[in-house]
Amino acid sequence: MEEAYQNAALAMFETMTDSSKIAQTQQEPLNVEAEDQYALLYNWLEALLVKFETENMLFSKFEITDWKETAESFKFKAKVWGEKFNPQKHPQKVGVKAVTYHLMVVIREPERVVLEFILDI
Repeated sequence: MEEAYQNAALAMFETMTDSSKIAQTQQEPLNVEAEDQYALLYNWLEALLVKFETENMLFSKFEITDWKETAESFKFKAKVWGEKFNPQKHPQKVGVKAVTYHLMVVIREPERVVLEFILDI
């Protein structure tokens, strides 16, 4: 699950710019919690998008730890690495306005996890 959520975050930033050009010079912690896996995925991507919108931060490395699931909640801690957006360094692809629940899919199988989500652009 952790790797799937990390890849989902990378995919969102790859939609916005060339993620290979995002230096991993600043590290920030994040704690994410929700009542189910769909809300957890939404809250994770939304927290990262808010960091971009409010602090102009792009991220390209994600480490999820302390994954916990109970009957009432799902939560994890994360460290994210990135740098401030620089238009000369980070070519803008598509502006992401929001994360949506529309057609969101979370599939857990023994050998793989599939996450599908739509970004409002």
